[in-house]
Amino acid sequence: MRLFAALLPPDDVADALAREVAALRDLPGADGLRWTGRPGWHFTLAFYGEVDEELVPELRTRLERAAGRTAAFPLALHGGGQFGRGKALWAGADGDLRALGLLAGRAEAAARRSGIEMGEHRRYQAHLTVARSRSTVDVRPYVTALHDFGSRTWTVDELVLVRSDLPKSGVPGEQPRYEPVARWALGAAG
Repeated sequence: MRLFAALLPPDDVADALAREVAALRDLPGADGLRWTGRPGWHFTLAFYGEVDEELVPELRTRLERAAGRTAAFPLALHGGGQFGRGKALWAGADGDLRALGLLAGRAEAAARRSGIEMGEHRRYQAHLTVARSRSTVDVRPYVTALHDFGSRTWTVDELVLVRSDLPKSGVPGEQPRYEPVARWALGAAG
């Protein structure tokens, strides 16, 4: 199964982002982007890809341990940016980014210790993807529009293991389906 570890924003924060994305979609050229649907809004901590079923129990155990060793922390959506010369447009984060990075590192380490091949380690960049493109797109107007965007600060208090199912129908605009398969409270180890 295709898995990743994530943080999910609360509903009211997703509502604020939905209003911002609606305004972005009114900008010229917005139809050239594939906009991520609200069910897909999350901060990926570690992407695991296809994971063999026999490795999942160990991964779950190690993620539970990682969550328990990480105290709850404040986070907010703030600003935006791009990856890959406009191939991904994202909302950024503000708050305790050190704790966020620590949790991302622990989620990656949990996979490696579970026997999941993670490839090359990259420095964690907190982001929530709002749109993608298959080709290079000038997203500077969108990044500029996101510059002053910010949500309320919430307390991140859980780590979520998410299963993603890629579209199979071939229907243009179809989104991946995301299903939380496990949740662990942060700081549960005391």
